[in-house]
Amino acid sequence: MQKTLKIGFLGAGDIANIHAEAIRKLPGVELKGLWNRTASKGEEKAARYGCITYRTEDDLLNDPEIDAVFILTNVETHFLYTVKAAQAGKHILIEKPVADTLEELEKLKKVVDDAKIKCMPVHNYIYEPGVKRLHYMIREGALGDITQFYMLYNIFHAEDNRVRYPGVIHQILTHHVYTMLYLVGKPQSVSCMKSTINGTIAPQENLAMAIMKMENNAISHLCASFTGDDHAGEPWTCLMKVMGTKGSAKYSYRDWVVNEPNGPHSQTYYCYPESIKNTATHFVENVLQKGEAPLSTLEDSIVCQRIIDACEISAVKGIHCSI
Repeated sequence: MQKTLKIGFLGAGDIANIHAEAIRKLPGVELKGLWNRTASKGEEKAARYGCITYRTEDDLLNDPEIDAVFILTNVETHFLYTVKAAQAGKHILIEKPVADTLEELEKLKKVVDDAKIKCMPVHNYIYEPGVKRLHYMIREGALGDITQFYMLYNIFHAEDNRVRYPGVIHQILTHHVYTMLYLVGKPQSVSCMKSTINGTIAPQENLAMAIMKMENNAISHLCASFTGDDHAGEPWTCLMKVMGTKGSAKYSYRDWVVNEPNGPHSQTYYCYPESIKNTATHFVENVLQKGEAPLSTLEDSIVCQRIIDACEISAVKGIHCSI
């Protein structure tokens, strides 16, 4: 019989609730325990999840019963905790953005490779069934030669919420870029603009758009906005569209909506938490239990960061950047 996989969480914020729900539904898997920087919050979450708490992150990482660690802390700590987890021989699921800089990502890949452990970034959109179908249609040639890719995100975030995040280029456009890489490949150049609307306590940009010329000469248009919800008919809340010479296809948050708020959002966009659960499930069942390669890798994260860096340079300097 296959042994029970034991998981530990570093971090117990809102995203941990979704990962814990996914683990609870998986056979042969147990959330053994968690560590959180604020101990009282960690104890509260552990009671909710039915697991133990650790006094320090090192106590969790040094527990020989823990097989894999979910790194769910703020991005500034990802590098440190991923290095520690890899050196402790733990497999790793790490929330995005994976790290702050390209240099950190390249160092992480070397540490992970040297440790010979599995490390999978949470590039959650690409674990959605609808996005996988887009990928299949493109790879099978059902859409012909790809001409355009669009990914638009327009969900209001109040200032007191978004002040906790980096600007939308790093926080949200990262999603767009790794999804674009999965579906239509790499860009060769980019133009990006950013803006801050009503930025009194949160000066970081809350609106950004990027236009990219792809290696196959298609054009991608990426938009990330916290400035407001789209209330028009067929709203562009979160929308992907791929167009080709033989056909087109789309994926939209608006196909699954529950009219109750979920955190900062005015409604619950059902596929968002499901995409997180899909990612955790794939990591456990496919990567850890079956030994398959993840769909999202640190190599993807490195390429993604290069593109995000080019977007930042383009937006600040007002220039078109090669990648």
